[in-house]
Amino acid sequence: MIELRPQYPLAALLRAAGLARSTFYYQQTALQVVDKYAATKDQIKAIYDRHKGRYGYRRITATLRRQGSVINHKTVQRLMEELQLKSLVRLKKYRSYRGQVGQVAPNLIDRDFEAARPNEKWVTDVTEFKVDGQKLYLSPVMDLFSGEILAYTTARRPLFNMIGTMLSRAFSRLGPDDRPILHSDQGWQYQMDKYRQRLRERSITQSMSRKGNCLDNAAMESFFGTLKSEYFHLNKFASVEELEVGLRGYIRYYNRDRIRLKLNGLSPIEYRQRVATN
Repeated sequence: MIELRPQYPLAALLRAAGLARSTFYYQQTALQVVDKYAATKDQIKAIYDRHKGRYGYRRITATLRRQGSVINHKTVQRLMEELQLKSLVRLKKYRSYRGQVGQVAPNLIDRDFEAARPNEKWVTDVTEFKVDGQKLYLSPVMDLFSGEILAYTTARRPLFNMIGTMLSRAFSRLGPDDRPILHSDQGWQYQMDKYRQRLRERSITQSMSRKGNCLDNAAMESFFGTLKSEYFHLNKFASVEELEVGLRGYIRYYNRDRIRLKLNGLSPIEYRQRVATN
C-alpha cells in the first residue's frame, strides 16, 4: 500500500484494503523500526562461530566488553536465545585408579586451587579418548595460577613413559627458584617410585587426592570436561592420529585464545603475561 500512495489518495487505499487509518500508521511505523541490537547480534554470532559454539552467554558478554561494548549479560543471554545459540555440556573422564600399588602422598592441595604466582601449584591427571575402536590417552600438567596447560603428552597406551615425558616438558618451564606442589589423583603411575624420584630430583612436593574423590582434583577434571564437550564431542575423527593433531590445536586455543571469567576475561597466557609481571 505504501508504494501506491503517490498515485492514490490514502482514504481510497484504506477503503480498498479494508484497513483503519490507525492500523495503517501502526504497520508503517513498525516497518520503519530498526532492530537496535542487529549489530550486537552479528557480533554475538561472529564470536560464537569463531569459538565453534564453545562460549556461553557469560564468555560472550566478556568478549563483547573487551571489544568496547557496554552490555548486560542478561541482554546477551536473551539475544542468544533469539538466535538459538547455546553452549555445550560436559562429560566424565577416564579413571586411572587401580588400587594402592605404591606410596600414597598426603593431600596438600586440599581443594585450594588458587595460586598466588606461576609455578606454585600444579595439577595433573590422565584422560582417555576412543576413536573407531582405538584409544588415545592425554596426560597434561596445569598451572593453577592461570589454568595454563604447561605441558602434555599423548600415547596409545597409558604407560609410565607418557608420564615421564610429560614431566620432562613441564620441568623445562621451571625457573631456578621454582618449587611447585604437583597434585594428582591416586592413579598407579603417580604411586610409582620412579615418578616420585623424578619429583624429588627437582625439589617438587607431591600431593594426592583422597581415594575415589574426584573433587580433590576438580581443576583438572574441569579442564577435561571442557576439552571433551568443546572439542572431542563436536567433531568426527577418522583416526587417533587425526585426533592427536586436533588436540594440539585445541590446547593451543585453550591457552592463548579461550577467555576465562575468573581471569577477568583473559586467556591463561594473557593472564600470566599481564598479571605475573606486575
